Amino acid sequence: MSERRFFIDRSVGETRGVVLLDGRPERLFVQRDGEDRSVGAGAQAVVRVRKIDKALGTAFLELPGGAPAILPLRAEDGPLTVGQAISIEIKTEARRDKAAVARFLEAGEGAPRLLKPAPDVAELLALLAKDAPIVEGGAARDAADQAEAEAMEVVHGLPGGGRVSIEPTRALVAIDIDVGDRPGAESKRVTREANLSGLAAAARLLRLKGLGGLVAIDLAGRGHDGAALLNAARIAFGPDNPGVAFGPISRFGVLELTAPRRQRPVLDTLLDENGAPSAQTLALRLARAIEREGRKAGGARLKAACAPAVAAAFAPLRTGLAAKLGERFTVEARADWAPARQEVWAE
Repeated sequence: MSERRFFIDRSVGETRGVVLLDGRPERLFVQRDGEDRSVGAGAQAVVRVRKIDKALGTAFLELPGGAPAILPLRAEDGPLTVGQAISIEIKTEARRDKAAVARFLEAGEGAPRLLKPAPDVAELLALLAKDAPIVEGGAARDAADQAEAEAMEVVHGLPGGGRVSIEPTRALVAIDIDVGDRPGAESKRVTREANLSGLAAAARLLRLKGLGGLVAIDLAGRGHDGAALLNAARIAFGPDNPGVAFGPISRFGVLELTAPRRQRPVLDTLLDENGAPSAQTLALRLARAIEREGRKAGGARLKAACAPAVAAAFAPLRTGLAAKLGERFTVEARADWAPARQEVWAE
């Protein structure tokens, strides 16, 4: 039977929530200080209808903070008019270059305003954990660091050998299952085991990365046992229901499915537009490294060095970190350092 454990890491500048499934990261929620909770899934607001496109069956909205959202038109919601006030709930958070998707609640009154913010990390974890304990402290920091590192990887090793690669595109999420160096004399059995392991890992990793929509899984080998693999996929993606749908395995060995999108992909928060860790992500990592060294080194003075962009992103974190450690650390920008390089030491 699968075991899930729940962690919350409250650090300077952000809060991270983690779910571990049998010891491996399954979900990662990242909420940074100052983040707009009016655009998160579950937020409710009174908004104005900015434009209606009947051909697309879509109303275009402006959220209270100015962000755009779209509302699929449904007959049961009644006719809408441009400028009308309505109450909505964010069903799917905005992604990079994609607006949030809203759900109609009722006709609204008054000026655009937030009625209910999106749940924070603690509330999201509580919904999943139910009565299970939520761990804080050092174990939570380790779990969050592990989850963040794995979420940013593209190629993931499989238990027993082989690998699964996950690459999101604008149209779909492409997943490749590869037997690799998985041992075994009978190739058909080895391939079947790799596919079963790969499907379980793919479902977990999609939840970890916050990815959904159309998913195409290129299975290893050929001549697949379609019924067995589809059954394994239904079990693996069970936690994502309602909203998961499967197509048959094609003659090219590709399994297509759709999984619901709810929260913003965590990679949109962690990575920049080039797919590398953003300066803010690296600055938060530096703050945790300074805090870790400070607790280990007692009252010693601390020094850190990093790239200029990371030092600039770290500046707003200084006050919060000083409240924890005192004013006993300095951060030096090194013009010739790569963004990911950073060092912390005690004097």
